[in-house]
This record gives sequence, C-alpha cells and structure tokens, in this order.
Amino acid sequence: MDVVMKLGASSAVVIFTKSSCCISHTIEILIRSFGANPTVYELDTHPNEKQLEKALIELGCQPSVPAIFIGKELVGGANEIMSLNVRGKLKQLLIGANAIWV
Repeated sequence: MDVVMKLGASSAVVIFTKSSCCISHTIEILIRSFGANPTVYELDTHPNEKQLEKALIELGCQPSVPAIFIGKELVGGANEIMSLNVRGKLKQLLIGANAIWV
C-alpha cells in the first residue's frame, strides 16, 4: 500500500488505469476537460502491476481501476468522480488540490 500512497501523492491528480479500461479513459478525459494534467499509471504496463493492483483493492477500490487520487487523497473510482462532477464539486476539489487555477 505504501507504494500506491506514495505514487498517489506524487502529483495533484493521479489516476491508476489499465490501457483496456474504457471507463478509466473516460475519467481521464473528464478530469483533463477541467484543465488538469493528471499523472496516469497504466497498471498493465507497469513493472509492479500485481503489487499495485493488490494494494488498490486493499484500499477499497473495487474494481481496482480507475482509482483516482486528488490532492494526495484517494477519492475513489469512477462512481465517486462522476458523483462529484454531477454535484458540481469536482471542479472545486481540483482547485483545492492546485490541479487547476481559475
């Protein structure tokens, strides 16, 4: 878990994905649409894929991807990000993490 938490804190926005996951791609596009530039880790191309995926599951990510960290905190998966967006809170969260400026 320490590796995932360290990677998650490495940037204002971090997304753990798999290259074959269309939902991960959609979340990345949504976050980029606000002007953020997330750091993206594709698990299926990462040398520690199994370790990272296991750690994400232990942190409560079901399924393991997409897993999104904003402001060094695990926000959750696609459902949490979409819910924040629908409620108009995603932009404020990105601003608070200094991922975007208005």
